[in-house]
Amino acid sequence: MYPYLLVTHLLAAIAFIGTLFFEVLIWPPARQQLTDAARSTADQAIAARSRKVLHGVVVLLYGAGLGMAWHYRDALGHPLDSRFGLLLSLKILLALSIIGHYLLLARWLRNGRITPCRALRIRRSILGHMVLIVILAKAMFLWHG
Repeated sequence: MYPYLLVTHLLAAIAFIGTLFFEVLIWPPARQQLTDAARSTADQAIAARSRKVLHGVVVLLYGAGLGMAWHYRDALGHPLDSRFGLLLSLKILLALSIIGHYLLLARWLRNGRITPCRALRIRRSILGHMVLIVILAKAMFLWHG
């Protein structure tokens, strides 16, 4: 079962990071070339599609991640006993922080306190977290012991 969880987790991570990469580094400069009306329409369409797709991606990403964490439950039970356990614990902590980011974003959306600047900052932070998670994931297997 573990290989299927790993592949699912990797593919979902690629989709998640790719979407954030687009939203943070590709779309903001590209949208400046559009008229206000076109920009607003495109923003709404991209946001709606992104939310719809990312919900499923996040379920797969975190679901497979939980299954993989169960596989490493011994290392997680004593994270300071090995570099692998420590790096995996840090990776999980960052993943939980991303959930916190989304809860904050949902709260801001519900309360009408979201601004384009805040939305971009939170997306940048999530993308940074994801990049760190990828680095930690690679480091877990390079520096295990």
